[in-house]
Amino acid sequence: MWQSKSDKDLERDVRDELAFDPRVDVKAIAVSAKAGVVTLSGSVPTYAAKVGAYHDAERVSGVRAVVEHMDVSLPDTHARSDADLAKAVADSLSWDVEVPQSKIKTSVRDGWVTLEGTVDWAYQRFAAEGALRYLTGVKGLRDLIAVSPSPASSIEVKQHIKAALTRSAEADAQGITVDIADGGVTLRGTVHSWAEREEAVRAAWATSGVRKVQDELTYA
Repeated sequence: MWQSKSDKDLERDVRDELAFDPRVDVKAIAVSAKAGVVTLSGSVPTYAAKVGAYHDAERVSGVRAVVEHMDVSLPDTHARSDADLAKAVADSLSWDVEVPQSKIKTSVRDGWVTLEGTVDWAYQRFAAEGALRYLTGVKGLRDLIAVSPSPASSIEVKQHIKAALTRSAEADAQGITVDIADGGVTLRGTVHSWAEREEAVRAAWATSGVRKVQDELTYA
């Protein structure tokens, strides 16, 4: 059952979760909460720490959404020129077997990496971002990659997603409705945890024919 917490309790629990993560310096991150929405602000030394803090917060019971206002301030030992970083980005993408490098274009400016292009599967898009998350010198990522899968009927897409939710130990397929329109999937209904919500979104993205996913799930 989704537990309602006071803003003060939610802030405390998020801070405790951040402190539990050795990748994150909780003293450098300010946490505020309002009606289940948690805002993280402050400065972190790496993009990986920024992503880690975000995921730490969203896992906490009672968190409905996370707003991220953290800056990445690289230590001098991690600083790289854009040219050097661009080469490292190209190398990292070429080394990842799940990334269709020929379909993705990259650019770097002031440590921010922009990804563009069109891929056949969502996992390829996620793999490209994952390949760069822990790269030294990255301050942030702008993921503009589009997913353009092979066409599939709405009935097939819906059946595949519902079947995946039924198989999953994390998701309650009975509480989730799936609507399909022009290759887009809209998830509605109720879930009981962030893990269940993530699993529902993952199942939708993993289905052939899906090019976008709209998450309108709420908590029971």
